[in-house]
Amino acid sequence: MTAHDPSTRFWNKTARKYAASAIGDPAGFERTLERVRMLVPAGSAMFEFGCGTGTAALKLAPHAGHILATDISEEMITIAREKAAAESVSNVSFEVGTAEDPRWGESRFDAALGFNILHLVPNRPAALAGIHRLLKPGGLFLSKSVSLAEMNPVIRLAVPLMRALGQAPYVATVTEATLVSEIEATGFQIESRERHAMKGKDVRPVIIARKV
Repeated sequence: MTAHDPSTRFWNKTARKYAASAIGDPAGFERTLERVRMLVPAGSAMFEFGCGTGTAALKLAPHAGHILATDISEEMITIAREKAAAESVSNVSFEVGTAEDPRWGESRFDAALGFNILHLVPNRPAALAGIHRLLKPGGLFLSKSVSLAEMNPVIRLAVPLMRALGQAPYVATVTEATLVSEIEATGFQIESRERHAMKGKDVRPVIIARKV
């Protein structure tokens, strides 16, 4: 994606508002982060795509050796870098880019993380192939994505209209089963399928997979 892509423009425009908004389910978010800490050995090299303003990466920084966190939005990355500087975090690098970007190398990371992002990626097979290439053999991939198919029909109908008006980014109506199939087809072995929400209806399946 480029700076002229509609989704990139959307996230650049809304980044500051997004950064100021509260996490909807903080307990569920912490539960996901704790699973990462449980599954990924301390001191590991991690890669995050769709990192937004860096909240997850900065919270995981004390557990990691180094985290490379990426996003398509320059403004999101700018905010993430500001937060890292304010918190004196030195082991997280924030860069503009996508999971399939060749700049990140091959077989470099112990774990890859994608929080609330796969449903926003137009070319998921390419992104998943990029993640697979980045991971070392046996590396962990943990994704947490919105299943729009499980949401209220009114929301599902409203999203295309909002996108046409420039009020929403690209969002795929993807199911958990589809995500599992695509992840397996890329060369991952599914280890667990979970739901981490601590309040309300949970429409964010967590898929934990390992590169084989």
